[in-house]
Amino acid sequence: MQVTILGSGSAGNCTLIETDTTRLLVDAGLSGRQIAGRLALIGRNLDQINGIILTHEHSDHTRGLGTLCKARPIPVYANRSTAEAVAANPEWQDRVHVSWRLFATGSAFEIGDLLVESFSVPHDASDPVGFVVRHARSGVSVGVLTDLGHVTKLVTERMRTMDALVLEANHDLKLLQEDSARPWATKQRIMSRHGHLSNDAAATLAGEVASDKLRHVFLAHLSRDCNRPELAQQTVGEKLRQIGARHVVLAVASQDKPTATVTL
Repeated sequence: MQVTILGSGSAGNCTLIETDTTRLLVDAGLSGRQIAGRLALIGRNLDQINGIILTHEHSDHTRGLGTLCKARPIPVYANRSTAEAVAANPEWQDRVHVSWRLFATGSAFEIGDLLVESFSVPHDASDPVGFVVRHARSGVSVGVLTDLGHVTKLVTERMRTMDALVLEANHDLKLLQEDSARPWATKQRIMSRHGHLSNDAAATLAGEVASDKLRHVFLAHLSRDCNRPELAQQTVGEKLRQIGARHVVLAVASQDKPTATVTL
């Protein structure tokens, strides 16, 4: 199984998870043109995509759906609340037909040789979820957590025994508090229990789930204004070193270009 984050940050998120026979996009928050272009950079194309799985309806996770679904009928997997929230967007009405495949939060479903397990996460969306994507034959698994305000017991339990983890490290708390461009209400939302994970919170979770099996952690959804890649890497990396998890390779996803593809 291979993982490539095509782009991740407050302006858009999209991750490719693939095997020899199945290719999935987790979210489609970049523009359709950007997604197609970044797939081309790694030698892939939209015709090879077997499905799109959505964590929630916010535009930085769904922006490219309209273009992608116009280009070809890619199945889009979401829970009912997320699908209804996307469909209610005035920009979509009477313009875009989505081939929805609905799942119940907490359920699992198969796409090709990948098993996708969904679970609830705390975020200010209709019914946000995280995913475990598991290769049916080998059992190799990737956890995806890009938007959550705090780490629940369920989240921690679902992220144990992953081979790779895509983990939100949205903001540095000091940079967020000192940011003069954001009103206090926005800062409160980001720091709330239904907002976004800080670097420190991401580090704590990484430390709790860093088993001998975990090999790769991608830090994702970094704020362009209230975080720095080096801060996120330093904070989470220090926690992993403290617990002796020096075998874990830590990478920070970019908003502007794909990460190096990781083979699990």
